[in-house]
Amino acid sequence: MGMPEPTSFDDLDAYVALPRVSGLAVSADGTRVVTTIAELNEKRTEYVSAVWELDPAGLHAARRLTRGAKGESSPVFTAEGDVLFVARRAGDDDDKKPATLWRLPAAGGEAFEALALPGGVETVHTAKDADIAVVSAPMMPSARSIDDDRRIRDLRKDKKVSAILHADYPIRHWDKDLGPGEPHLFGTRLDGSSPQDLTESPGSALWNTDFDVSPDGRFVVASWQQPAAGAAKHVVLVRIDTDSGERTVIADHADADLWSPAIAPDGSAVAYACESYSTPDVAPRITLCCLRFGQETVDLTLHWDRWPSSVTWSHDGSALIVTADQDGRGPIFSIDPSGGAVTQLTFDDYAYTDVCAAPAGVLYALRSSYAAPPHPVRIDADGSVIELPCVELPPLPGTLTDLDTTAPDGTRVRSWLVLPSGDEPAPLLLWIHGGPLGSWNAWSWRWNPWLLAARGYAVLLPDPGLSTGYGNDFIQRGWGAWGRAPFDDLMAATDAACAHPRVDATRTAAMGGSFGGYMANWVAGHTDRFDAIVTHASLWALDQFGVTTDASYYWMREMTPEMATANSPHNHVGRIATPMLVIHGDKDYRVPIGEALRLWYQLLTESRLPAADDGTSPHQFLYFPSENHWVLSPQHAILWYQVVTAFLSHHVLGEDIELPETLG
Repeated sequence: MGMPEPTSFDDLDAYVALPRVSGLAVSADGTRVVTTIAELNEKRTEYVSAVWELDPAGLHAARRLTRGAKGESSPVFTAEGDVLFVARRAGDDDDKKPATLWRLPAAGGEAFEALALPGGVETVHTAKDADIAVVSAPMMPSARSIDDDRRIRDLRKDKKVSAILHADYPIRHWDKDLGPGEPHLFGTRLDGSSPQDLTESPGSALWNTDFDVSPDGRFVVASWQQPAAGAAKHVVLVRIDTDSGERTVIADHADADLWSPAIAPDGSAVAYACESYSTPDVAPRITLCCLRFGQETVDLTLHWDRWPSSVTWSHDGSALIVTADQDGRGPIFSIDPSGGAVTQLTFDDYAYTDVCAAPAGVLYALRSSYAAPPHPVRIDADGSVIELPCVELPPLPGTLTDLDTTAPDGTRVRSWLVLPSGDEPAPLLLWIHGGPLGSWNAWSWRWNPWLLAARGYAVLLPDPGLSTGYGNDFIQRGWGAWGRAPFDDLMAATDAACAHPRVDATRTAAMGGSFGGYMANWVAGHTDRFDAIVTHASLWALDQFGVTTDASYYWMREMTPEMATANSPHNHVGRIATPMLVIHGDKDYRVPIGEALRLWYQLLTESRLPAADDGTSPHQFLYFPSENHWVLSPQHAILWYQVVTAFLSHHVLGEDIELPETLG
């Protein structure tokens, strides 16, 4: 038998150079489909995205539409069929120049700048039947006009002032400092006239929220954050008139936040996701609601044991089209907006995103799984799924299979098991997903098991308690008890994988990021079965994390002092006898760097593998001063995998790999 053909996963440089597809937009008549494709720049230090047009019939290759040096994003169609997109074009030598809105005519010709605002354009939505767009853009709190906003920004720039004065909470989100600009919504008729500020003095109401524009462009429905007790936020839905800016609260659930508004094609209703507030004893739940204007809201999915993750309307308004995690996949479902009956539309092993409706019951979407990165497809009314020519999908260095087992309490636990090419037993890597409310069901460029499979490892991707897609009871099993059912499930899945004939149970390691990093830390303090543990962006001391993360009020609904004490990994540092690789980015605001600093010190001073008197230790700390929760730049992603691979090779395989010179 010959050696397997090399793949893009055998070489990290080749892997990071793979083009990456994201986003999808469809014209109102369904005749045009566009997406964005990100590719490495010449220096191989960042990804630059461009807008590409796809063939809806699936016959012809994709065609590139834009070629800006800084890239383009967020394409949408106007009512006339032109393409709007966000880009930084003029002044490409100035990396801090704000992004503007550009328009590419359907009739042909060059794109031209359609709207520029001092703080830049962030997102754009259009009306289906009118030449109207609404954009989200930040504006200084004290500014009373666009010109005034420009003056204040220039003043701060000239004086080199970066300070931000806050009076409410939160002040950070993921990797971004919030402020000093406040997000506003601006309406524009795209005819060269001045844009209209639709949200005067919004404060923090529009931070990280979403909105939709009615088909006739006469109003917007937006998620709107209101201050709440305990330095919290309460999210309602507001309707904003695009002529007057008049704002009215149209939906307010006392014990829930309302997200993802989607206005019906005839403008008569809005659908939205309702996320209930958790308590220390009860997990949250996400349901789908529909409000027909002038009537009472109807909760359509109270009896559906799934969480809708996106919502849009069918082209004719007869159905709501949603996606939801399910059994390690993410199918598309159709929901009756009057009675709530649910019909599953796709039945393959993929997770679907960016679903767009077209005439005649046709849908377009991106889909991915751990067998394929995101790629565009057309779903016809008969359920058939047709791939649209776009980027070439890379061959994989192994196989992907389902693995089922049973937890100690009798609950089914399922996983994906990635096996490398060949016939020999492979060392096992347990990968624990973040969230914790999530699932290993879609491709990840950051945590990609095929890079380890190409190096001969088997990778186990389990969905333990707290994972989505298995029903509310499955989530509830781990609620407020992170170290109990989720840990038991992970160990049961590991036992099942170790029993597989292609797995070498004598060589194992555990890895996780974010909540997965929390679980990796918990595993380290509760079992010695693994040869090495990698913990990335991990929670270590829950009493410390709960009040320093970027949205403490969300976590503190569950994280009582008793829960934090019972489930905090730092309380078990004295039992850790496994070499650990700690990884963290300084710009991580979701899991602040203090978690890693405390973990590192306590590992070296209080674990069963402390630092020696000469300072040496089996543990390592990979620190990224400029990265955040995910480590996004290609050069650092390469370093991440090089260090992880070397650490695992030493402790799991007993082999040493030379580290790259770029580490110094």
